[in-house]
Amino acid sequence: MSSSAHDHPLPPPRVEEVSDGVYAYVQPDGSWWINNTGFLAGRRGVICVDACSTERRTRQFREAVAKVSDRPITTLINTHHHGDHTFGNWLFPEATIVGHEGVRERILAEGVPAYLPAWSPEVEWGRMEPTPPFLTFTDRITVYSDDLRCEVRHVGLAAHTTNDSYVWIPERRLLFSGDLVFNGGTPFVLMGSVTGAIDALAQLRELGAETIVPGHGEVCGPEVFDRVEGYLRFVRETAVRAREAGLSPLDAARETDLGEWGGLLDSERIVGNLHRAYADLDGQAVDLAAAVLDMITYNGGRPLSCLA
Repeated sequence: MSSSAHDHPLPPPRVEEVSDGVYAYVQPDGSWWINNTGFLAGRRGVICVDACSTERRTRQFREAVAKVSDRPITTLINTHHHGDHTFGNWLFPEATIVGHEGVRERILAEGVPAYLPAWSPEVEWGRMEPTPPFLTFTDRITVYSDDLRCEVRHVGLAAHTTNDSYVWIPERRLLFSGDLVFNGGTPFVLMGSVTGAIDALAQLRELGAETIVPGHGEVCGPEVFDRVEGYLRFVRETAVRAREAGLSPLDAARETDLGEWGGLLDSERIVGNLHRAYADLDGQAVDLAAAVLDMITYNGGRPLSCLA
């Protein structure tokens, strides 16, 4: 998609070496459908962490990997099922695709998700072949890049989704967090749990990570946990007050001053997050279609912005 369809062009994706032989692939600006990935370049092969949302972006990622290593991509780890991290799976035919069993279940159930038209119609998704992991785990699995141990751990509860995992490299104090962490963007828990996402952050804190590759946004340190948790607690407190006042999630969002959180990318996610918080408080399932429609309404009736 050309940048002329939007009011500003994005900087190109870049490879950032975050530890010896370990790389983050950072895709600005980290907004809707523009995620980070990463890879470990070993002597025998390359381990990738997540794919990208569009065919073009995933092909660019593969080209970036090839400039660093001439070894084959042996493994692709999915941190969760969302399409910005998995739509490009089909472009890794040579790799063993690894993910939590819930990632496989959701990709098989959703196929090409019906909610994609909620975003800008100008998005060039490219060819789409839903491709789930075929090596799955329930709790954790360990992979090695040469002798470097990489622990892929499911958080054990609903957080960003019901199937979030992170990749922890203890020897390097390095964490690929998936979308348990957004840096500079609004956290999003519509398909997970507000409280669960807060609990997941506590789990990540205990690791003692020094370097974090978030699911979206710039590489950062553990200070990011406080910012993400602060927003999630704001959502939960807002939901409790608004629900007691009899407000719908959409009305609650319209009446809420986002304050310090107003500068985060994709601020309309407050609506989806409130839908999730209400559902959690009521002990009911969330209505995804209603939540997405309410985000569009909050956005002035326009499709949600997507620069992918």
